[in-house]
Amino acid sequence: MASIDVLQNFQAINIESPADKIIRQIRALITSGQLNPGDKLPSERKLAEKFGVGRGSVRIAIQKLEFYGILKTMPQSGTIVAGMGITALEGLISDVLKIENSDFASLVETRVLLETEATRLAAKKRTAQDILQIEEAMNAYNAKAQQGIPAVEEDLMFHLKIAEASKNSVLKSLMLIITPDIIRNFIQLDVCENGRSINSVDEHEIILEHIITQNAEAAAEVMRAHLKDVLEFSKNLKQQNGLHG
Repeated sequence: MASIDVLQNFQAINIESPADKIIRQIRALITSGQLNPGDKLPSERKLAEKFGVGRGSVRIAIQKLEFYGILKTMPQSGTIVAGMGITALEGLISDVLKIENSDFASLVETRVLLETEATRLAAKKRTAQDILQIEEAMNAYNAKAQQGIPAVEEDLMFHLKIAEASKNSVLKSLMLIITPDIIRNFIQLDVCENGRSINSVDEHEIILEHIITQNAEAAAEVMRAHLKDVLEFSKNLKQQNGLHG
């Protein structure tokens, strides 16, 4: 019986896929300035040969980077690097994160403010297509969370689809910059604790319901409560650093 209890404490190993490795390389080239807005990427075939992977992995990587607004595929022109704003700010945020954890706590507070407002706007402005996309992202998260499988990317997609539904491009861009770094740094809080993941399933469903019924204030309040654990964790971290400083 004891061995079964111990087994529950182990987590599945999340092995990085070829597509994820490709994404990391492309983002690094953009952040370092070796790839600039408007630059055209080589064809899928040439990239696959260079990376030593199948074209399917390259295609998946490009599709994900398109979703994040980092790449854009133009008819007859191929895939190009998208706007400068996200890249420039992303570098700035990364620099802030390397300074000290107290700055990181402020970043988490900013995420709560952004997501609360994005959710309020989404409830007011969402379209039928937005609802379908939010629901699709939520279902993808649920499928993994209910099995105890880490679902970092699926969680991020759910929040970004809400930001898209807000129809505020600045809010969405800022969340694209901030949220991935926060999720990576709080992976144990947001993902590895299975109880937290199951709670998120219920909270996601309530948020979506309020967006569907266009109850803006209720949607914003549930989103604020949904992010409470992350905010409290960051505040505790800030206090601990103050004590050790």
